[in-house]
Amino acid sequence: MEVQQAASQVQVMGIDAGGTMTDTFFVRADGRFVVGKAQSNPGDESLAIFNSSQDALAHWGREVDDVYPELVTCVYSGTAMLNRILMRKGLDVGLICNRGFEQIHSMGRALQSYLGYALEDRIHLNTHRYDEPLVPVSRTRGVAERTDVQGRIVIPLREDEVRQATRELVEAGSQAIVICLLQSHKNETSEQRARDLVKDELQKLKVDIPVFASVDYYPSRKESHRMNTTILEAYGAEPSRQTLKKVSDRFKKHGAKFDLRVMATHGGTISWKAKELARTIVSGPIGGVIGSKLLGEYLGDENIACSDIGGTSFDVALITKGSFAIKSDPDMARLVLSLPLVAMDSVGAGAGSFVRLDPYSKSIKLGPDSAGYRVGTCWPESGLDTVSVSDCHVVLGYLNPDNFLGGAIKLDVQRARDHIKAQIADPLGLSVEDAAAGVIELLDLTLSEYLRANISAKGYNPAEFTCFSYGGAGPVHTYGYTEGVGFKDVVVPAWAAGFSAFGCACADFEYRYDKSVDLGVAQFAADADKAAACASLQEAWEELAVKVIDEFVINGYKPEDVLLIPGYKMQYMGQLNDLEIVSPVSTAATAADWDQIIDAFENTYGRVYANSARSPELGFSVTGAILRGMVVTQKPVLPEDVDCGPTPPKEAYLGTRPFYRHKRWVEAALWKMESLKAGNHIVGPAIIESDATTFVVPDGFETTVDKHRLFHLKEVK
Repeated sequence: MEVQQAASQVQVMGIDAGGTMTDTFFVRADGRFVVGKAQSNPGDESLAIFNSSQDALAHWGREVDDVYPELVTCVYSGTAMLNRILMRKGLDVGLICNRGFEQIHSMGRALQSYLGYALEDRIHLNTHRYDEPLVPVSRTRGVAERTDVQGRIVIPLREDEVRQATRELVEAGSQAIVICLLQSHKNETSEQRARDLVKDELQKLKVDIPVFASVDYYPSRKESHRMNTTILEAYGAEPSRQTLKKVSDRFKKHGAKFDLRVMATHGGTISWKAKELARTIVSGPIGGVIGSKLLGEYLGDENIACSDIGGTSFDVALITKGSFAIKSDPDMARLVLSLPLVAMDSVGAGAGSFVRLDPYSKSIKLGPDSAGYRVGTCWPESGLDTVSVSDCHVVLGYLNPDNFLGGAIKLDVQRARDHIKAQIADPLGLSVEDAAAGVIELLDLTLSEYLRANISAKGYNPAEFTCFSYGGAGPVHTYGYTEGVGFKDVVVPAWAAGFSAFGCACADFEYRYDKSVDLGVAQFAADADKAAACASLQEAWEELAVKVIDEFVINGYKPEDVLLIPGYKMQYMGQLNDLEIVSPVSTAATAADWDQIIDAFENTYGRVYANSARSPELGFSVTGAILRGMVVTQKPVLPEDVDCGPTPPKEAYLGTRPFYRHKRWVEAALWKMESLKAGNHIVGPAIIESDATTFVVPDGFETTVDKHRLFHLKEVK
């Protein structure tokens, strides 16, 4: 980060519009960057982004109206669509499916009854519940049609029933219509014909509403997943498009010339005008994984534990051998989906989580609900009267009440003490400090066990991993949840508060399309069988290439500008889980090509599991074709600062502040993060402050800043 006047053009902007804070990240042509922060504004995200931009650019003495016209590219990530789904505030969607299967969406998969539940709730049937379906049965219509599992049309589509269903759904108030028929991923004919009939009938009715056929968006097996995802596209993505248009319009109003891009679930970015916008349902945490991958390459670390703490959740992802895993059938908002999603695990405990006592056991309960952008009772204007984790931070001296968000809002320590005393301390017979410290220790223990379990349960050793800690509250808790885990290194970026926005700026401009295929080939198959499998895979790639290139053409690119990267999903015959592989061949045609495809799968299988677990004698099954298209974009370049030695400059020292830990108050040295230089070494107890975050280094810990402005935290033996 820089604090002086900028000399070179500002080229890249990343945005992370979270539920609590909105972060912006600006990168200059010389690779220098700066982070801004503002409270989120659910009513108008564009305004929160504008305020956050002003906060960031003030470090460079620049104005929004000067910088926005300079920008070459901007990437957005946020939680608006996910929140819209969770709060059931989407469009009124109508659904057309096979007759006799009208209840399929309402029933869902059985596991949807316990998604998001803690283990103790999962094992007791009476605690399970299904959420209200996105589309009620009253706006669902069945039509006669049947395609078998081989893709043969057994009962042709009854076209008059499709027209009748369309009329009834319009009459029922549908604002969009989704079509999802059985086995359409094997033969799209019936579903595409139904789509054309619906559009024709709507034209006759003079009704202008969007139509979504699942085969045009997510042609994959598993009807529940495919139906949910296509419904999501209509229900949540279309309203979110209006939110993104508002953001784009505000940029244009201030002179911006770029086309706004959005972080997608698979780790690339797509235009806000993209046809498949449901891929952006969760984007913020994914930005952090992309940023971690780039940092890992700079540091030469192949194995990284990514940990992101915001106001509402703790998100964990693992990068192994330089790659992150992709889930093909993830769950989101308690729905099973057909989206490629960067594999992440999340627990609903963050720095804004509410703190309550269980009325029966008197034990402390954290979350799952959160104060969000309202911080806690320590902010007098919050309107809250329930203690949050942030209240405990303020009482214990972690946070500077006069410098929260750079002083944009002032926190009241006494107000927080009063609420903690009444709600937590007095009922437990503790002092206010011990009650607050207990909350922090409980949160740190919860996060530590969750992180440790995520690594060891996958068969890895923490000693082989570097832990990256980021998010607005990451640096506050880094020492607590990494202590004793045994990581090779623990890294806190100076721009941790805007790290997900940084990751967005690191992501490629990339579209990805998937298609289910069913190819089975024996270990020692004849060359003709191998070539036939290649031909089927190549046919799927070519079909997907048309979709990918169409998306880029919408954004003004020429087909020749697009780099196409084919991939596939493969498993040993009879196994339940497949692996996603980047194809070693650009086109598949011959038996030799097939052998390379097999080798790439077996090498990956040995890395993910173990070489001894390979089972080629079972034969090989390709379950999906993948095609990614990419165009070159400007990326951040990490700073390379000159080593200034271990002693921090005098101007970085801000004095001391009382800090409570392990039942005693100590005087913690205060340092200004932006003024620290490469090579500086700080021994705890210390608190390193920036406008956007606070890095806590208690006694028993020390940290050093490297040339990339990364803080390396170590336990002192």
